[in-house]
Amino acid sequence: MTRRRLGVALAAGALTAAFAVAAAAAPVDALRDFVRDVKSGRAQFTQTVTSPDGVKKKSSSGSFEFVRPNRFRFVYAKPFEQTIVADGEKVWIYDADLNQASSRKLSAALGATPAALLAGGSLEKDFDLANLPAQGGLEWAEARPKAKDGAFQSVHVGFRGKDLAALEIVDSFGQKSLLTFSAFAPNVAVPAESFRFTPPAGADVIEQ
Repeated sequence: MTRRRLGVALAAGALTAAFAVAAAAAPVDALRDFVRDVKSGRAQFTQTVTSPDGVKKKSSSGSFEFVRPNRFRFVYAKPFEQTIVADGEKVWIYDADLNQASSRKLSAALGATPAALLAGGSLEKDFDLANLPAQGGLEWAEARPKAKDGAFQSVHVGFRGKDLAALEIVDSFGQKSLLTFSAFAPNVAVPAESFRFTPPAGADVIEQ
């Protein structure tokens, strides 16, 4: 998986976690409540990607904000600068070090992915949901895509009390991406311009 595709996948996954901000009696109920009730939010995140053999690890960090439906912005600050913006129609990815921007139609970028949960898709239509045993001091919910040919095997969302704590994505190759969250603020006002993207002057632009 290329860095750009991984960035979209992980961004999509982090947004999915945001929809599970308010834990209920069962983690699956929290996920359902989030899709219904949480309309916007912002947070800081750290992300660790582990290879299928568990040996290689890469870390990154940044911030994100979103407004349902279909609008989100991720800014990766370390170790490289990357911005991912969904404006309701397209998903833009901009790599600062390459000065390169690419875009895809939102429908093609999301599909039955973790981002589809955030975008307001039908949970029961696209995903099989289950409550998982508590682990590491967290309560976990699982969402498995019903489509078996997608890019993800599963998405696990972890809660500590009523607070969103972690998200783990396992892709079709067995690679794990663990995101931990801090300072999550649900239902906050997010400026509309946060979800507008204009490629910088001189940037290479790739339309997909």
